[in-house]
Amino acid sequence: MGHTTTVRLTEELAAWLDEVASRTGLSRGRIIRDQLERARANARNGSFMKLAGVVRGPKDLSSRKGFTRS
Repeated sequence: MGHTTTVRLTEELAAWLDEVASRTGLSRGRIIRDQLERARANARNGSFMKLAGVVRGPKDLSSRKGFTRS
């Protein structure tokens, strides 16, 4: 580990973090790092969502015969 960051938590978040740490046996830092990694992965995977609803046209875009729905 190379960098240290200080974050002020609300009472509720601190209580949740302590409860999860005691239940899982993981350190508070490990839980925070895991959650940050999860947020980073979700941010990468969700970037296509900005395009949702932008494309207009028929619902069935297939132009090949035999692939149309009746």
